[in-house]
Amino acid sequence: MNDKKIISSVLSAFLGITCIAQEKSPNIIFILADDMGYGDVSYLDANSKLKTEYLDKMASEGVVFTDAHSSSSVSTPTRYGILTGRYNWRSTLKNGVLSGYSKALIKKGRTTMASMLQAQGYYTAGIGKWHLGWDWNNIEAGIGSVDFSKPITNGPTTRGFDYYYGFSGSLDMPPYVYIENDQPTALPNRSTVNKGKMSWWRKGPTAADFVHEDVLPNFITRSCNYIKERAKDEKPFFLYLPLPAPHTPVLPVKEFQGKSGINAYGDFVLMVDAMVGRVLQAVKDAGVDENTLVVFTTDNGCSPAADMKELISKDHYPNSIYRGHKADLFEGGHRVPCILRWPGGAKPHHVNQTICLVDFMATFADLAAYKLEDYEAEDSYNLLPAIVAKKDVAPIREATVHHSINGEFTIRKGDWKLLLSPSSGGWSAPRPNSKEVTDLPLVQLYNIKKDPSEKKNLSEKYPKRVERLREIMVKYVENGRSTAGVPQKNDGQYPWKQLFWMEVLEN
Repeated sequence: MNDKKIISSVLSAFLGITCIAQEKSPNIIFILADDMGYGDVSYLDANSKLKTEYLDKMASEGVVFTDAHSSSSVSTPTRYGILTGRYNWRSTLKNGVLSGYSKALIKKGRTTMASMLQAQGYYTAGIGKWHLGWDWNNIEAGIGSVDFSKPITNGPTTRGFDYYYGFSGSLDMPPYVYIENDQPTALPNRSTVNKGKMSWWRKGPTAADFVHEDVLPNFITRSCNYIKERAKDEKPFFLYLPLPAPHTPVLPVKEFQGKSGINAYGDFVLMVDAMVGRVLQAVKDAGVDENTLVVFTTDNGCSPAADMKELISKDHYPNSIYRGHKADLFEGGHRVPCILRWPGGAKPHHVNQTICLVDFMATFADLAAYKLEDYEAEDSYNLLPAIVAKKDVAPIREATVHHSINGEFTIRKGDWKLLLSPSSGGWSAPRPNSKEVTDLPLVQLYNIKKDPSEKKNLSEKYPKRVERLREIMVKYVENGRSTAGVPQKNDGQYPWKQLFWMEVLEN
């Protein structure tokens, strides 16, 4: 019996649990929704005004992470963290997100979730929004000089994916061109723009086969076909499925328009829910349900582009009880829905300890019997003991770091969370560099268990706790990793906005 086949039995013996041994490594499907909040999933928030039928069923049949977080509160950085198992701020991108024309962020040679699984015999595919950069042909001559008839370079197929179909940025970022493997599927034949309230997208070249309203259904149809085809093979498969929704442009198809009774964003969330249902049904129809692990999560909290005021006026809180939203250091920016379904390997239960989406790299490595080297997945903790356990296990992470759109930090350990900023770090009040922060304490400390909505700043009451959390943060930066192992180097010099606050605390 090889290493892959004995993973479950070894875990059972070591942890005192029962786990079903597999004839082959499990298929893995990782679904990543875009800009969808914790409170948008009705299983997670009983007060949600949206009924997410398919996600609720998935949750009732699977493992629900009630305290799951993205590493960043915006798109590109979170995706980097998921695919590398490394905090996004260790890359050259220190704030913000990439555009549709940006160059590749993941460096050549860095192990990704896809290349790791590929090395272990998986067939790997990515279908959906990339938003991690690649090199368009002739981009050096300027955006207007891109030759869309030529292949891209440094794209997903060079970062571990046997197959890729998708587009470069967000669905509101040009160019609007599908790439299959490395080749554009059609040339731009027009320039489109939309200025609707929530259905807007920026002006840019649009390929003949690219219709914004059809992008989400197109990705799902292709994913279901992929599952059907790969299920015929003895080789396990990995499907990375980053959805373009419910991010802007908010474009629910006719079947879902008005279905939520709230607004177009609510309708789009219900469409995303139904699309997840289609994927889960495809897995069952293909006959691989027992040995297929499916993760559903989101890249950050709900965006204000969803019209928060309108949602709240209808008693729907897309980020649940949590303060803030997309882009922020507050919980609403990075606390995300996270559900895992694996009928043959994990019984339904809740995991209530803090986890981060970067942890799935080490988790899948364990499942595939891949030994991570010191220079791989530097911030990823193996969640498998908590996934297959029948009862609570000891906390797996020492602490968890989150990053905002403008490059500021928060660190969480146990019940305590330290924001190394007087502001939200993002788009909600108090905004960075605003008059509101002038008289505020330089840092914020919250007890998340007692104060999940982050209303009472305890930094002045517990200065020693502030210092201990700050010391862990500094250690993580200096060591180039947060897991055990040989120290590594970060990419580029970090412009420490927090250094001033740290010096003040030291004095």
